[in-house]
Amino acid sequence: MKRIAVLGSTGSLGTQTLEVARAFPSHLRVIGLAAGYNRELLEQQIEESHPHLVAFEGDGLTPGDYQRLSTPELATHPEVDLVVVLTSGRAGLLPTLAAIKVGKPVALANKEVLVMAGELVMAQTHTAPVIPVDSEHSALWQCLRGEETGQVARLVLTASGGPFHGLSTPELATMDAAHALAHPTWNMGPKVTVDSATLMNKGMEVIEAHHLFGLPYDKISVVVHPQSIIHSLVEFVDGSLKAQLSAPDMRLPIQYALSYPERWPGPGWGRLRLEEAAPLTFEAPDPTRFPCLRLAVEAGRAGGTSPAVLSAADEVAVSLFLEGRLSFTGIPRLIEAVLSRHSPTPHPTLEQVLEADSWARQVAQEEARG
Repeated sequence: MKRIAVLGSTGSLGTQTLEVARAFPSHLRVIGLAAGYNRELLEQQIEESHPHLVAFEGDGLTPGDYQRLSTPELATHPEVDLVVVLTSGRAGLLPTLAAIKVGKPVALANKEVLVMAGELVMAQTHTAPVIPVDSEHSALWQCLRGEETGQVARLVLTASGGPFHGLSTPELATMDAAHALAHPTWNMGPKVTVDSATLMNKGMEVIEAHHLFGLPYDKISVVVHPQSIIHSLVEFVDGSLKAQLSAPDMRLPIQYALSYPERWPGPGWGRLRLEEAAPLTFEAPDPTRFPCLRLAVEAGRAGGTSPAVLSAADEVAVSLFLEGRLSFTGIPRLIEAVLSRHSPTPHPTLEQVLEADSWARQVAQEEARG
């Protein structure tokens, strides 16, 4: 029995994680929930899962038979065996670092944690592992099990291309939030869905893969695969390729992260009938139409505080876009403007990462106001 704390329980991945937990009552017990401001859904989850540890940033939560904690306190509680970090943005950084520091394994879906502070996080993993939840990194992780890193020629991350795959630059300029949130294959939260539309998510995943698997950037590439059946591939030095395939359902990589090192017979999600699958196609990403991928990889190569600035500027830009205050093509322009004003600090401390994050948010707002 693993006792888990789910951070970001009211988001899309959080609700799917709780669904996985309900499917395996003899293996998993939810003892902690953390959420931002969706009080109504959190109270429903408390009633269904009966956690006795709860963290909530909002007000008005109905008192119950649970202990109210801060999110870092929940992540480090002695009764928690596994911390599942599903929040988006910088909210996941401090609880992730706190959990690892006290030896709690972390199942991580928050891209920004490793983008902002991958060097700091991975330096702590001698005390506890970081288990990838994202479908792409879960796929790479599975393909690399039993393999020697020195035999790897490159990692290949697949990208769906998002809802705007195939649109021209003039067409992209007219796309609003409603269009961006209509993802063709995945059900995700608004921030991640917009990042998928800009391909920023794939650029961040390149940075994550660099930290998770310890490979240089020139050994990590991206290919557009609209069907989202192959979730990533590993190419070895002899030219062989290993791929992980499944239906585009996040409950499968969530289940694997929670069951690791075992595989539990599942209730059927992720089952793929190859004879019914559409033809699988692949193409190179277009950096002209989707410059966020280039910006992310450049920030990763620059290192230091540059990825933290990238992450913060992207969070501001996506928020402005969702509010209708920034065009879709304005997202990469705003991020590039912020990055151009930044002088990265190499090998930053946590305080320097947080300072860079705050600086980038302020500058992004200034640039947006013109």
